[in-house]
Amino acid sequence: MSNAEKITTSIVVVDLEELPRKWGWLLALGILMLVTGSLGLFMSITMTLVTVLFFGAMILVNGTFSLVQTIIDREEKWRGRMVHVLLAVLYICSGALVLANPAAASAALTLLLAGMFFGLGGIRILHGFQLRKLGWKWVMPVLVGAVDILFALILALSWPVSGLWVIGVFVSVELIMYGWMLTFTALAARKLGKELAEDT
Repeated sequence: MSNAEKITTSIVVVDLEELPRKWGWLLALGILMLVTGSLGLFMSITMTLVTVLFFGAMILVNGTFSLVQTIIDREEKWRGRMVHVLLAVLYICSGALVLANPAAASAALTLLLAGMFFGLGGIRILHGFQLRKLGWKWVMPVLVGAVDILFALILALSWPVSGLWVIGVFVSVELIMYGWMLTFTALAARKLGKELAEDT
């Protein structure tokens, strides 16, 4: 066994030993995500605006730190730093625009999502037709691609109204999924802790 494999094995063992002791925190975080995601489904507009504002704040903070770091970095010549300065300013302006008008930003992001789903659906359908020689396996990519395109059309045809709810729904569903995952992980860790305590 190589040194890297030994280190990885030891890290996994330490994590498994620590996991039963922290199952309560995992369970609390999972329940918090479940509650937040469930509320977000009923308040999708609020969840959308909060998500977009958080996204804009992160962009603004990232651009500010990048600009400061680029300015104080004296090792690189100014010509080389100009690209980084311009990118940082672009980040700052983008974040400021998002914070200034989160509704317009959410509408723009929703239109971008519609385009991504449409393109992804088209690629999946083409890939499915390329698999026709393999039998029935080509059907699934085509069906998934058709669903992607249908969803993209729904977003586009209901735009800009869809921009007020779609991001909030996506984030809420993700929170619910991760909440259930953390909850089941916490319960499994609790069970593992009891088994280890009984063995000792």
